[in-house]
Amino acid sequence: MTYVIGASCVDIMDRSCVEECPVDCIYEGERKLYINPMECIDCGACEVACPEQAITVDRKADPDFRADNRTFFTEVLPGRDSALGSPGGAAPLGPVGVDTPLVSGR
Repeated sequence: MTYVIGASCVDIMDRSCVEECPVDCIYEGERKLYINPMECIDCGACEVACPEQAITVDRKADPDFRADNRTFFTEVLPGRDSALGSPGGAAPLGPVGVDTPLVSGR
């Protein structure tokens, strides 16, 4: 099980979750944050830190956003040459600057 950031994060990006994440697995798109399911250790620190209540466990998450979160890491996003994959931490990478089609279309 991992965590998923849902619709209430779009255009908000409070980033409290980023500060609490002990493994730096929360990546910044242009308008939303995304949790890397391959790097998340399922500690739940992000969920309790989110003032927007945008984070939930994947099994309870909106199916569209569960798939969307995975897409951010596994599909080639607009303007990128390859899928993000699992770079091993968000901080060294910095903001990705692009979102998935689901978020871009909102």
